[in-house]
Parts: sequence; structure tokens; C-alpha cells
Amino acid sequence: MQSTFAGIEIGKRSLITHTVGLQTVGHNLSNADVDGYSRQRVEMGAVDPLYFPGLNREETPGMIGQGVETTRIARIKDLLLENRIVAEKNGVEYWNQRDKYILMLEQVYNEPGDLSVRSLMDKFWESWQELSQHPGEMAARKAVLQRGKSLIDAIHNRFKRFKEIRDSIEGDVVGTVKDLNSYIREIASLNGEIVKIKAMGDNPNDLLDRRDLLIEKLSSLVNITVNRRDEDELVINSGGIHLVQGKHYEELATVGDPNNEGYSTVVWKNGGEKAYFEGGKLASLIELRDVDAKREIQKLDMMTVNFIDMVNDIHRRGYGLNNETGIDFFVEYPFIENISGNYDRNGDGTYDSSYIFRLTGTNKLQPKEEIGLAGSLTLSGPAGDVSIKYFPKDTVEDLIKRINLSGAEVVARLDSEGRLSLKGVPAANEKNPDFVIRHVEDSGQFLVGYAGLLKGAGKPGAFDWQQANAVLQLNGGADFSVAPLAHPAGWITVNEKIVKDPGYIVSSFGFNGRSEGPGDGSAALAIAKLRNEPVMIGLINNFDDYFSTAVAEIGLKGEEASRALETEKLVIKELTDQREAISGVNIDEEIANMIKYQHGYAAAARFVTEVDRMLDTIINRMGV
Repeated sequence: MQSTFAGIEIGKRSLITHTVGLQTVGHNLSNADVDGYSRQRVEMGAVDPLYFPGLNREETPGMIGQGVETTRIARIKDLLLENRIVAEKNGVEYWNQRDKYILMLEQVYNEPGDLSVRSLMDKFWESWQELSQHPGEMAARKAVLQRGKSLIDAIHNRFKRFKEIRDSIEGDVVGTVKDLNSYIREIASLNGEIVKIKAMGDNPNDLLDRRDLLIEKLSSLVNITVNRRDEDELVINSGGIHLVQGKHYEELATVGDPNNEGYSTVVWKNGGEKAYFEGGKLASLIELRDVDAKREIQKLDMMTVNFIDMVNDIHRRGYGLNNETGIDFFVEYPFIENISGNYDRNGDGTYDSSYIFRLTGTNKLQPKEEIGLAGSLTLSGPAGDVSIKYFPKDTVEDLIKRINLSGAEVVARLDSEGRLSLKGVPAANEKNPDFVIRHVEDSGQFLVGYAGLLKGAGKPGAFDWQQANAVLQLNGGADFSVAPLAHPAGWITVNEKIVKDPGYIVSSFGFNGRSEGPGDGSAALAIAKLRNEPVMIGLINNFDDYFSTAVAEIGLKGEEASRALETEKLVIKELTDQREAISGVNIDEEIANMIKYQHGYAAAARFVTEVDRMLDTIINRMGV
């Protein structure tokens, strides 16, 4: 039999349900501006009626209802859209970091015109030109000295700024790994809390929102995939590794890499294996640090080391005002204090490598002369040796161009005396040293008898850096120089002997060990001509090409980053706008719901009042 007080219970349930509705509206309005909040909606349902069909049900017509109840508080969320946003977020942050740091690298080149490296180098060449016209004057030499010092200061400053940017990126890498670990730990912790709450039959909407926000932030740091098939055991993968699986997680760590100047390598904390990422802030920063910023420093180093080597090569053969010769204009600090470049690379106390920067043959060659030989050169490259074939109809100039366009980490040119000169360039692989020639081999006779560089052909006569005294493979009389100390752009200086006495600055060449006289400016003119002569530093023909190419390359990178960032921003804006339309709090809609729940609450209260009056009549007014 139905209770007399059933109406009170129905009214009470209605009051409670509409109170929950009003509280949910208030919760939505309060969190309207909270990042990552998804609006919530109260889902109401009828309470199970009395008298379900069965043998023990009373013979009462119909199934008597028992009012309303809150079935659940739903979180309005489109998980498919969330996955698309997570996938796009790492692209936005990847290009955002590139745009920011490439701009900083660009700004290094935007020096005041009179103080730029290019402008000061032009003045340096002009001072040598002036000296060639007035070889007997001390004032002209002082101008060369002063402009040389100003140029060196500008090169030092550019190197310092590039290094500061790379150091700044390193700090960002370490900080990003810390943030990533923090997100991973919190997501795993939230997974545990969500499992507990769901086990009690509740919907942890606010915790789910917090977790989704952290996943979105995590996706901006590294590329991730999220498996949402089971929210209790949500799985986040990156690089083939489970970052998070339920309450379990894998953290990252940063370890200094001696092969990369001590800069951090990102590894998995458990096991120490190197971590690889394809997108997001972390991948962008690592690429910027170890590719873009490093390459700018390497280009500056390459220009500097070739610049000082070529100037010194001529300066050593000239005579100063005091008739002194054999003096370097710039100081070259070798990587190793060993006349043959021998170095103990594995640290066992025995020389096992040869660090040689330049190899120069004995014979004078003519650029337009056909070599009349056939064979194949084998030179060290970024990923193994590079083979370069040559044929009898090739000219010396043709083969030099072919070497410089081959992608090998060895470049070629004819020096001021017409001798073939091979030089090492910065290495692409961080495990290989910069400015070290690692392998030179000739199956024929071009490097052997023609250029006078190697003693013999084939592998037995090859020069290879992985042995001590590799220079013994050179032809008698061939010249070589030891590899320079790392980052010559940071330490190059003018010879202190010249600073104290500018009379050591050469202007003339000699004959039979004697100067041509104070009126000869041939040596100064030869140095001035280096400005426009084909120096063949890799793909760069001359020093002017270096400056124009360097500015163009960084400018194109900046343009690419800026355009890609704008595209990614437009895509993510469209997706976030769609999400806001679905999950965002609409003030007008919430006010309408609030009015609806207010009216429902008032109606339920009025119903309870009427039931109370009925019961009062039955209890207090029906006498015996």
C-alpha cells in the first residue's frame, strides 16, 4: 500500500534535484573564465516507480511514480575534438619556439652598419689596399693594425652573442624537461584519484578537466598520443614509450654530453636511453640548440679559421718594414701541442689520432689545365666517406668545384701559389671534431703525382685521421697545419709582436731570402685581393658570399618559422573555437537554466506545502 507521506518524499526529491541544478549553474558561472573548464549539465530522471510487474505486486492500477532524481552531472566534452587539439598543440609550440629563437639569431646579423663584421672586414681589406700603395709608410701599417683589431673584436662579439643564445636554449631545454616531468607526475596522480571516485559511482568532472588541461600542456612540450578508451587506465605514449599508464609514469632527465660541449642530452630516467621527439617545444629547442644555433657558430668559425689561415699564409711569406719575415698576422692556437697533430683520443696514454686541418700539395697547378688523369677521390663525409670521380678531360678547376659540391667535409682550393689545398670543415656529427680532415684517398694519380699531396695511391697511400703520424702519408715537401682550438671565432687575436711593433706588418714579397725593398707592395696587394678571390670555403666562393649567404639563410629560416606559426595558430584557433562552442560556459544559457531550476524549485516547494496542508487536515481536523 502506498504511504500517506509519499507526497512529502516526492516533493523533497524535487527540491533536492532542483537544488543540485542551481548549484551546477552556479558552478558553471563561477568557472566561466577558468582555463580548461568544461561546462556541466545536470541530467534528471524519474525515480523507479512502485509496483513493477510481478506476482507480489498490489492490484493497483498503473505504476505509481516516485518523483525525480539526479542521474548524473555530465561533463560536456567532445573527446574526438580534444584529440585533434592535442595533436595540433605540439605543432604550434614547435614553430613558436623556432620563430622566437630564429628571430634572436637574425638580430645578431642586424648590427649597426659601421660596426658589423662585414663592414669592418671591408675596411680591413681597404687598409691593405692602402698599404700596397704606400708600402713604406708606418701610418698605413697602423691603419691595418687598428682595423684588424676592430674586426677581431666584432667577430668575438658575434660569437659571444651566438653562444649566449645557445646557452639560453640550453636553459630552456632543462626547464622544459622539469615541466614535462611535473605534468607527467600530476597526470598519473589524477588518474589514481579518478579511479577511486569513479569506483564510488561519482563523476569526477573537475578532476577530468584538470587532467585534460595537463594533457594539452604536455602535448605542447612533446608529441604524444592519448588512448582514451578507458578513462580509468588512460595511456599517454611518446616516442614508443608509455609516458603515463594509469598511476605509473616514466620521467625524463638531462645529462651533459661531452661530445656536444657539455650541453644536455634528454634521456629516459629509467634506463638512461636517449629520448627522441618529433614535435613540441622540447624537440624544437633541441633542434634550435644543436642544429640552428650550432650551425651559425660553425659558419662563423669556418669563415674565421679560413680567413686567418689565408691571411697568415701570405703574411708569413712577406717582409715587413724591418725586413722580418715568417711572421703570422693573426695568432692561431692549435688544438694539440704536437707538431704532427697527434692526439690521444681515447685517453689511454698513447697517441691514436691525427688532428690535421689543412693539407697542401707541393706542385703548382693551373686552374684551366686539363688533368689528363682518371680515378676516384674518397673524402670523409657527414655519414661515411664520399666518392668523387675525375676524368682526363676535367680541368683542375672542374675537380675542385666537384669536391666542394660533393657534400664531403673536406673542401679544396688553390692557394696563392697555385698549390692544391684541402681543408676540414665543421662536422655534422657531433662525435667528430670540427676542422679535422678525417680521410683522403685517391685511386689514381691526381693527389699523388699531379698535385704532390699523397705518397701513394689507393688505401695503402691514404691519409686517415684514426692513426698517429698520419702526416707520414703525405708526399715529401707537402705542407700541413694542425687543427685549431675549438671555436676560433672566440679566441682569434692579432699577433702581439705586431701590436707592439707595426713594422712587422708585411708589404713586399722577397727574392732569394731578401725583401724586394720598401717600395714593393705586392704582399699587401695579395692580401687585399683575398676579398674577391675564389677562396672556395665549401659552397662559398669568396668572403662576400659568406656574408650574403649567411644573412639569406637565417632570413629564410625566420620567414619559414613565421609563416608556419601563423598557419598553426589559425588551425588551433578554429579547433579551440569549436571546443568553446561545445564545452564553454554560455552565460545566457546558464541564466535560462537558473530560471528554469528556480521555477522548478518553487513548484516543488508549493507542492510540499499543499501536501503538508492535506496531512494537517487528516491529522488535526479529522476527529472521532
